[in-house]
Amino acid sequence: MNDDLLTTKIALGFDHLDADGDGRLTEHDHVLMGEAAARVLGHAPGSDAERRIVDAFLTVWRDLHRPHVGGAEAITREQFVASTLTLADDPRAAAATVGRLAEVFLSVADADGNGTVDPEEFRAFHGAHFPGLGRDRADTAFRHLDRNGDGVLSREEFVDAIVEYWTSRDPEAPGNWWTGAHPLAGR
Repeated sequence: MNDDLLTTKIALGFDHLDADGDGRLTEHDHVLMGEAAARVLGHAPGSDAERRIVDAFLTVWRDLHRPHVGGAEAITREQFVASTLTLADDPRAAAATVGRLAEVFLSVADADGNGTVDPEEFRAFHGAHFPGLGRDRADTAFRHLDRNGDGVLSREEFVDAIVEYWTSRDPEAPGNWWTGAHPLAGR
């Protein structure tokens, strides 16, 4: 078991989800992430497309994150790491919870609605979800996540990558590359 790897991934993920950088995950962070995703995807502020994307991120907050800490208005990094770690020990809960998160993210990333995520769509989604990581990291992530090398992420590849990132202790899991760098690189 590699709890170091999983804890590192979850903590890094929290740092990116905490869009306003206040050390807490809140509904406001999800609104900010949704607005950023819409902007990166080229949707105008206040547009129906932006509202759809913000609503998708709010679904993640209301249906996935908040219930895991008893409905709190804010989740600390420590609470988030502890509650997410429990999913790794319950594959059924992980598939249901993180799988739902992945499906919501897929609905945002698959901008043209064709059921796959191409490199440009992935770069746009990645840039909104992980601001500041840059195109090179998005391209690196994409290469590792495109398991069959066909140039697009299928629904399964996209969902599996997210589930692996948040729940896998396997250092070889392709999903470890979700942020464009292996979480244990440089250690």
